[in-house]
Amino acid sequence: MKITVVGLGVIGGSFVKALKGKGYEVYGVDINQESLHDAKRDGCIIEGYTDPSEIIPQTDLTIIALYPSLVLDFLKNNTFKPGSIVSDAVGIKSYFLKQALELMPEDVEYISVHPMAGREKKGYEYASAEVFKDANFIVVQTSINKPQSIAFMEGFAHDLGFHSVKIMSPIDHDEIIAFTSQLPHTIAVALMNSDTQKYDTGKYIGDSFRDLTRIANINEDLWTELFLNNKEHLLEAMTHFETQFDILKKAIKNDDADTLKKKFRESSKRRENL
Repeated sequence: MKITVVGLGVIGGSFVKALKGKGYEVYGVDINQESLHDAKRDGCIIEGYTDPSEIIPQTDLTIIALYPSLVLDFLKNNTFKPGSIVSDAVGIKSYFLKQALELMPEDVEYISVHPMAGREKKGYEYASAEVFKDANFIVVQTSINKPQSIAFMEGFAHDLGFHSVKIMSPIDHDEIIAFTSQLPHTIAVALMNSDTQKYDTGKYIGDSFRDLTRIANINEDLWTELFLNNKEHLLEAMTHFETQFDILKKAIKNDDADTLKKKFRESSKRRENL
C-alpha cells in the first residue's frame, strides 16, 4: 500500500516515524524542504514532495496532517486516486467534515481520524513514534463510510501502536474532545497567565505544576482555530468546570471541610476508574 502523509510537523512526522518498518510505501508532502530531507534521511519516507500533484494521484491512503482550514484547501486543490482513502488528523470534526465530504468524488472515501497523542512543540524534529504507543485513537464514522474501510482504519491504528480505538460520530467526537482535550488546554493557559509574578515562580514549582502547565506552551494559530470552531461544546465543558470550581471555592471560603473531603473522595474515585 502506498501512503502519503501531508504535513510533516509533529503529528505528520510522528505518523511517518510510526510507519517506518511496517511494510508500507510511505511518502511525504510538505512546503518545508528541510522536513522532507530529514524524514528521508531517517528512512521514514521513500521520497518527499513540495508539489502534491506528483504523488497524491498515485496514493492509496492520504493522511492530511494540517490545520483544519488548510485541510479543506488541500482537498479543493488536489486530485485523488479512484478507490483510495483520504483522511485527516485534526482535533475537531463537525464544522468542516460536511464541507470535506462534499469535495470528495464518489470514488474516493473520506475517513476522518484523531490520534489522541501529540506534543506541545511544533515541527518534525519533535515528532516521535513513541507518542502513539499505547495511546488512544478515534475513527470518525459517517453514513458514507464502508464497514470494511472503517475496519481497515481500526487495524491501521493498532499497527501504528495505538492501544484503544473508538469509532464515533463527528458530533460525539467534538463533545468529548471539548472536555478531554480543549478544556485542559484552557485551564493550563489560565493557570499560567494567573501568575502574579511576584516571586521567581520557577524556583518554587514541583511536579504538579509542571504536569498541569505542560500544555500551556501552546500553538496559538492551531488552538485558536480549534477553540472557536468547537465553541458550543467547549463553553459547555467550561461551564461544568466552573460549577465544580465554585463548589471548592465556596467550601474553602466557608471552612466547609465536609464538602472538600466529599469532593476529594469523588475525584479520587473517578481518577481510579479512568
